Amino acid sequence: MRTVYEYAVIRVMPCVVRGELINAGVILYSQPSGYLCARTELDEPRLRALDERVDVQGVRRALSAFERACSDDSGPLRDQSLGSRFRWLTAPRSTIVQTGPVHAGLTADPAGELEDLLRRLVRPTITPTA
Repeated sequence: MRTVYEYAVIRVMPCVVRGELINAGVILYSQPSGYLCARTELDEPRLRALDERVDVQGVRRALSAFERACSDDSGPLRDQSLGSRFRWLTAPRSTIVQTGPVHAGLTADPAGELEDLLRRLVRPTITPTA
């Protein structure tokens, strides 16, 4: 049986003035399935192409915080429901690491859907040539 899910792309905008960004992860929430998970993959060369001075370790820490907020029951969001965590994580913010708009869909496999979204929206589609 397919259930409703919501997702948002996690984006990195190293220089807010320029407005350029890369997709670095996806957060997916399915209330009927009791599922909330964020997966991130930072393409450091692509990020440095936008801003060679970017604090890569700071970006990695921020991306890791998204993943931990979904699964860590000892963190600051531990008392929040999965839905509240998702809403907090996807709230608009003016930071280097932020989420895009929330979208919805139907799936029988939230974890598989998350992997598919990560493949389609985050991983490069063109393999660089040497």
